Amino acid sequence: MRRFLFLALVISSAFQYAFSQELYVFTEPASNMPTKSIGVRLTNEGMFNNPGFVSRTIPEVMFGFNKNLMMHAQAFLSDMDGKYRLEGGSLYAKYRFLSIDEAQSHLRAAAFGRISTSKRPTYTKDINLEGDNSGIQGGFIVTQLLHKLALSATLGYAHAFKDNDRQITGMSRPSNMLSYSLSSGYLVLPFVYKNYKEPNFNVYFEMLGKTDPGSGQSYLDLAPAVQVILNSTTRIDLGYRFQAAGNMTDRYTKNMYLVRAEFNFFNVLK
Repeated sequence: MRRFLFLALVISSAFQYAFSQELYVFTEPASNMPTKSIGVRLTNEGMFNNPGFVSRTIPEVMFGFNKNLMMHAQAFLSDMDGKYRLEGGSLYAKYRFLSIDEAQSHLRAAAFGRISTSKRPTYTKDINLEGDNSGIQGGFIVTQLLHKLALSATLGYAHAFKDNDRQITGMSRPSNMLSYSLSSGYLVLPFVYKNYKEPNFNVYFEMLGKTDPGSGQSYLDLAPAVQVILNSTTRIDLGYRFQAAGNMTDRYTKNMYLVRAEFNFFNVLK
C-alpha cells in the first residue's frame, strides 16, 4: 500500500510538470514546481555586444517546499572582465497566494523576491541582478493557463546596492529599475497525452522591458524560444532576446542567446 501511494505521488508530480506550458525560458511563472521536489539547472548565456562576444554560466538549485513556496539558489560565472571567474550569487523565493482551478484552465498569482551579490564593476545603465549587480528585487506574477496556451505577466522593482570601491568613475550608476514582462507559451506536442513519459515540445514568445525611473530611459526586448521536456523530468531550453525598442543601449543582456538544461527529482524533500 505504501509503495502504491509513493508511486501515485511520483506520477502526480510528473504529470504536474509535463502538462505545464508555463515553464517560460526568460521569466518565472506564478505556478511553483511540485511539492517536495528538487531541480538542478545549468544555464549558459552568450552576449554579442561590442567589443566582442562574452558568456555567463549559471548553475542553479531549486527547492519546492510545498505547493505555495519555492526557492532558487544561483551562482554566476563569466569571462566579462577578462578571465573566467566566479562573479557572485543570488537567492530567489516565490510565494503563490492565489489559485483558481477549472477544467483545462487555471489562474495563479504569486509574489517574489530576490537578493543578489556581484563583484563586477558597475558601469552599465541597466540593473541586472543575475550576475551584473548587487541588490534586491520584489514583484508580482500572474499566470493564466487556457488549455494549451499559457499567458503570464510580471511586474518587479529592483534596487542596486552602492559599492564605491567597484564603481568606475564617470560611468552609469542606476539606483532603481522597474521591470515588466508579458510571456506566452504554447504546447505543440503531443497533440493528445497518452502517458507522462511522452516528450513535450513547447514554443514561447516573451516581451521583456525595463525603465529607469531616474533617467526615464527604457527598453523592450523580444525573446522567442523553444523547449523540449523528456520523461517529465528533463527540460532543455533554447532562446534568443534582442532589443526591439527603447533608448537604453548600454547594457549586457542585449542580443543574448540562452541555452539551459534542467533535471528534476520529485518527492525527495521530507
